[in-house]
Amino acid sequence: MTTPEFDELIHAPTRLSLVAFLAATAWADFAVLRDSLSLSDSALSKQLTTLADVGYVEIRKAFVGKRPRTSARLTAEGRGAFERHVLALQEIVNGAGASLVAPTSATPPDTVTR
Repeated sequence: MTTPEFDELIHAPTRLSLVAFLAATAWADFAVLRDSLSLSDSALSKQLTTLADVGYVEIRKAFVGKRPRTSARLTAEGRGAFERHVLALQEIVNGAGASLVAPTSATPPDTVTR
């Protein structure tokens, strides 16, 4: 069983979107990631490098003809970190939902009394 673990590195909105996208595919082309996440080349490159530096993402550079092509994928470590992070988020959300208490007054919260 996977133990929930909040991951500050993954949690940043851009990296969370990037990791979630990569979790749904084997390899993703740089241009597809950039366009799907609406990021600039430099912003995507920075986020990929950050994730690669901790071992969450593998980056592959190759040439197609004379054109460079960069692709990325989650490593097993990255996939595990993402799964643990999602479980931690689910625990937070479930805990918040369980702590909601019905209003104690007889007036529903959306009702205006005069």
